[in-house]
Amino acid sequence: MPVSKDTRKAKALEDILRRVSVVETLDEVLEQLVDVTTLHLEAERGTIFLNDEETSELIARVAQGSMRREIRILNNSGIAGSVFTMKQPLVVDDAQADERFNSAVDEQTGFVTRSIMAAPIRTVKGHVIGVAQVLNKRKGKFSKLDQEILEAMMQQVAIALRNAQTIERVQKAREQEREFLDVVAELTAEIDLNVLLQKVMSEATSMLNAERSTLFLNDDKTNELFSRVAQGDDVGEIRLPNHLGIAGAVFTSQESVNIPHAYADLRFNPAFDKKTGFFTRSILCVPVMNKRGKNIGVTQVLNKRGGPFTEEDEQRLKAFNSQVAIALENAKLFDDVQSIKNYNESMLQSMSNGVLTLDENGGIVTCNAAGLRILKHRAEEIIGFKGPEIFTGPNRWIMEKVERVSETQETDISMDAEMEWRGQKVSTNFTALPLVTGENKALGTLIMLEDISAEKRVKSTMSRYMDPGLADKLLESGEDLLGGQNSKATMLFTDIKSFTTLSEELGPQATVSLLNEYFTIMVECVSQEGGMLDKYIGDAIMAEFGIPLPHDDDEDRALRTGIAMQSQLGDWNANRRAHGQPEVGMRVGINTDVVVSGNIGSPKRMDYTVIGDGVNLASRLEAACKQYGAHILISENTRSALRGTYRMREVDLLVVKGKTQPVPVFEVLDYYKDNEFPNMMDVMGHFQEGINHFRAAEWDRAITKFNEALKANPNDACSKMYIERCEHLKEAPPAGEWNGVWVMTTK
Repeated sequence: MPVSKDTRKAKALEDILRRVSVVETLDEVLEQLVDVTTLHLEAERGTIFLNDEETSELIARVAQGSMRREIRILNNSGIAGSVFTMKQPLVVDDAQADERFNSAVDEQTGFVTRSIMAAPIRTVKGHVIGVAQVLNKRKGKFSKLDQEILEAMMQQVAIALRNAQTIERVQKAREQEREFLDVVAELTAEIDLNVLLQKVMSEATSMLNAERSTLFLNDDKTNELFSRVAQGDDVGEIRLPNHLGIAGAVFTSQESVNIPHAYADLRFNPAFDKKTGFFTRSILCVPVMNKRGKNIGVTQVLNKRGGPFTEEDEQRLKAFNSQVAIALENAKLFDDVQSIKNYNESMLQSMSNGVLTLDENGGIVTCNAAGLRILKHRAEEIIGFKGPEIFTGPNRWIMEKVERVSETQETDISMDAEMEWRGQKVSTNFTALPLVTGENKALGTLIMLEDISAEKRVKSTMSRYMDPGLADKLLESGEDLLGGQNSKATMLFTDIKSFTTLSEELGPQATVSLLNEYFTIMVECVSQEGGMLDKYIGDAIMAEFGIPLPHDDDEDRALRTGIAMQSQLGDWNANRRAHGQPEVGMRVGINTDVVVSGNIGSPKRMDYTVIGDGVNLASRLEAACKQYGAHILISENTRSALRGTYRMREVDLLVVKGKTQPVPVFEVLDYYKDNEFPNMMDVMGHFQEGINHFRAAEWDRAITKFNEALKANPNDACSKMYIERCEHLKEAPPAGEWNGVWVMTTK
């Protein structure tokens, strides 16, 4: 007897209610629904799709052995999507002929879909939460009654489905919260920054079901975002400016960014994908804020599996970041402290000075390599021992100083202190400092030893033939500059006028006293400009500028020295006049040239000096001052290299003794006071015109101009000398072509 429509519908509803009422989980509800619908509608297969409101997808769960996987389709695609969108049931007798049908599923599974019946799953209020779909009626086609039964069944179970969904969502949230707390507890216990960064990135990837994630921390010193990544057995570092790219935008704005399609966003740089071969689809980037509200970095998660990142994902990542921020700051602080510790240890080991630390009980805790070398001990012979056990005998004074520093908490410094180790004496600059905590609690004592033994020996030797200050600079430079070499230098020679007559007048004792005072003034002028006092030659001084240590302005330094010498000499003479003592006159010659510098002499006695034509010319210029009535003469080589502006005049084209080529010679006038050289600019103008006439062999015109110079300054010796020359040349004209060059016949 055939079953009536009402009876069939009633049995189906009774069966589905009975089955659903005894199961609890959503998976069990879905499984029972598929079984009941396929059974009562005589279909080969069935599927229940539930709508995911966050992703706008229809989701079906399919059993695969002991596991379940999800099938996701857009809720507006395919037959099921059409039913969900139209909110009306649908029967398709020929699925293959329907353009909405997706045959790709059949191709993958081998199942052949002939017909489809689908109905929306509605709540009591009419809200569609999913779609029920059955395939392939075993006999005939799906009927109107089949459609009514499917709709009725889905209406009956809609509440059960909604409840099961809610229960699953709550259970899932609780499970996630439990996992979240477990993860946070594990992460906050980690203090190694490299390990913590890797764990945070791993957990963020897993938590959001993403493919990759990166945690960037901000480096306040360089304004860069950095992350640590594994590179084989090592850990490498990625760095980028903290205002560039998506990570930089999030860090700067402190606002999260959720990008469903990376390549459609102008801030995304596809170059990284090209470089790594990774394809970025979606991006979620969230700032990491500490408890004080300061942004310390960003977390960037890529490619959520199954769709774009949701609002829930963003909130979870924010909560995750806020929980791990403290651990990140602690780990970063620990990393900074560890880096400083490693830096300090490396620095101590590389120092040339010895460094030892003693604890509050006098035990030796550390000693760097230089300290072991100075103390002539191995590490195992000193570290761990008490100070009094090591610093005994002639070195007992060290512990006395340590004890004094420990008592007074004040630094103790001893220069050129002597130690004795294994029968060898060591000279050191010794410093003992108290070690204290931030709360001013005593920790012990630090000893610093600067070994100056070799320096003392070298300095003692060098000071015999070199200015001690220059010797200090040479030692500080750490370079071997005392070998023979070609060097550009500026030479300065001085000599006292009429010294023989002066010394005869004064007698031996007064002469020595005068020279001591004179040399003290002159040498100080050289030292102040960084020159090297080469030697004393009787009453003469020889100094160089530019060797062994060159400067950019050695010519100016030499000329400033000459000017200072004449100025200081004027003040000294004023004092001598006041005491009834004879005045001292002095001449200066300066020349710049390439000379040979180095140690010259024998193994028993040597001298660091310079030799060459440039030295001889400087000496000749000093001697030529007498001829021109000048006090400072410089060569063209020096004048052309000067950087400063000085008052000077060209006095001659001079061929010095032993040479054939003329040298332009200039007199420097800067040391004169106004009353000592009146109308200087007028004199220089008339003098230059006189020189021009002299070189043109216009003797009378030259004499006229030199006389005008003498009217402006009657004491201008150089103008007087040129008048005498012109008178002589008028009486005995030069043979051949006149070139204005004067040949010097004396040194």
